[in-house]
Amino acid sequence: MTAATDFRADAEWARAQDRADPLRGFRDEFLIPPHGDVGQVYLCGNSLGLQPRGVRQALLDELDDWARLAVEGHLHARHPWLPYHREVRDGLTAVVGAEPSEVVAMNSLTVNLHLLLVSFYRPTRERHAILIERGAFPSDRDLAASQIRFHGYDPREALIELDADEPGGTISMTAIERALAEHGGRVALVLWPGVQYLTGQAFDIAAITKLAHARGCVAGFDLAHAAGNIDLALHDSGCDFAAWCSYKYLNSGPGAVAGAFVHARHARETLPRFEGWWGRNEATRFEMRPEFDAAPGADAWQLSNPPILALAPLRVSLELFTRAGMRALRAKSLRLSGYLEWLIRTHLGDVLEILTPEEPERRGAQLSVRVRAGREAGRSLFEYLTAHGVLGDWREPDVMRISPAPLYNRFEDCFALAEAVRAWRAQT
Repeated sequence: MTAATDFRADAEWARAQDRADPLRGFRDEFLIPPHGDVGQVYLCGNSLGLQPRGVRQALLDELDDWARLAVEGHLHARHPWLPYHREVRDGLTAVVGAEPSEVVAMNSLTVNLHLLLVSFYRPTRERHAILIERGAFPSDRDLAASQIRFHGYDPREALIELDADEPGGTISMTAIERALAEHGGRVALVLWPGVQYLTGQAFDIAAITKLAHARGCVAGFDLAHAAGNIDLALHDSGCDFAAWCSYKYLNSGPGAVAGAFVHARHARETLPRFEGWWGRNEATRFEMRPEFDAAPGADAWQLSNPPILALAPLRVSLELFTRAGMRALRAKSLRLSGYLEWLIRTHLGDVLEILTPEEPERRGAQLSVRVRAGREAGRSLFEYLTAHGVLGDWREPDVMRISPAPLYNRFEDCFALAEAVRAWRAQT
């Protein structure tokens, strides 16, 4: 990784880094939104990834096969529909660090988490609490609170929200360990993010899993901001389950099909589960037997036929990830975020405060920043950047998230952001 002492705040240096980037060709695989006569500086892949160029043709191919083959497309389409979810299995396995039987693409993120909690949140009178972070993404809090109520308990007592204990609103492993030491005897489930959506903090999934299991708790993870972003080794981590969306770093389109992980050791267990016929064993599914014969591994959590038109973009995107490799992508991401951090701390420290942890292993692509002059100044800067073709995103009350995604972002994009902030500072 480029050392901070080698960074330079000039456009030619940034362009030279981009020319030397072995992954530079992947940018051409994406459609960059226009801004005037040039492409937008798009730094919002943490919210919605860009469209891969291959998606349009992939969708047209499926539509053509539907028109040409109708029901026969289940067996004879270019990518047969019946086993279509297997088309994305290897790609997902590589992205999240799992065994093939442990992952499945299905539904949307919160639906998957609810389905997984049916199996893994089994509260008792003595142990019925769920531990989450305070300031969790609202859908995760809603999910946990509604599951607690569904089982007849009160979220005011059973939903434990861990406060941040570090500057910028981040949470130390010490705080998580303390919370489990204090509450572990009544915690049934720890539901934690892989990367916290607001601060951009990345967590050590294996370490949290170990702490949870030591206290007799199930460990599950929301990887919405982690999948396709940071190094994940879900199988080796030992976590019980995880789920993620694929419209952020996985570039599969708005509302894209999500993913789920169930650790292989649970395949040998009889777990309660909501069931549907696509969760039946593929070898006997069409025998239409009355009894449920579960598919092996995570496939058993499927309910319905795979949505082909929604899976096609994910298939295209995962092919890019396979070609690039997560290790190379993560290495480039660390260089990009390191350069962006250096630009902010060295040249814009009077304007911006970085909330995301400084340690590279505790963050992904995203840097969350706050304008030191307050919320109104923050909104002014965000609107200025947007008007000048530099797009991050805004989260209330006063945080701007900037995410250089390594598949399509460049050092030049980071430098362009810094130049735009300087221009705004000069006019205010």
